Amino acid sequence: MSGLRTEYPFVLPKGFVDGEGNLHREGTMRLATARDELEPLADPKVKGPDDPYLTVIVLSRVITGLGSLTRLNPRDVEGMFAADLAHLQDVYSVVNYGTSADIEAMLAGQRGARTAPLAPATTPLSVAAAAPSLAATPAPEGEVVTVAAFDGGDDGDDGDDADELALPKRPPRRARIEEVGRSVGRPGGGGR
Repeated sequence: MSGLRTEYPFVLPKGFVDGEGNLHREGTMRLATARDELEPLADPKVKGPDDPYLTVIVLSRVITGLGSLTRLNPRDVEGMFAADLAHLQDVYSVVNYGTSADIEAMLAGQRGARTAPLAPATTPLSVAAAAPSLAATPAPEGEVVTVAAFDGGDDGDDGDDADELALPKRPPRRARIEEVGRSVGRPGGGGR
């Protein structure tokens, strides 16, 4: 077995609320395969390589777990908060197209993003208890993204009970997925 790492952890800034009202924040994403990027282009809901729904399908294929959920479908990704979707696009970009240094910086930032442990991934949190304190600060395309993550209580820091996670600069969201779509000449993608 090679030393290639194929799965990476992530923490959503707000969290996914499932059908039962449970909040899931910690998950894992695997490396994408060519099939993960190409097959969604044939989905009837996808109108072309620039269609935002393409990202939804690709993410549903590469997220291997989120909290107690072991499989997500496109409908689950559709139900995510916009800040979480943007964060997952950033993680996808760093994991699949970033350098080893980018990946290490992302992982180190996630480890340092919270000082109090969250509930284990298999134990969903109550939305009422956690949701009011979660926040994200979006950034323009190509800029460093800063995410505020609730750390669970007063820990003697500056009092705002949030620590920041800075993801490294990355290529524009969906750029690589769209490039693949154009290279295979899908409708609306500009062809070859």
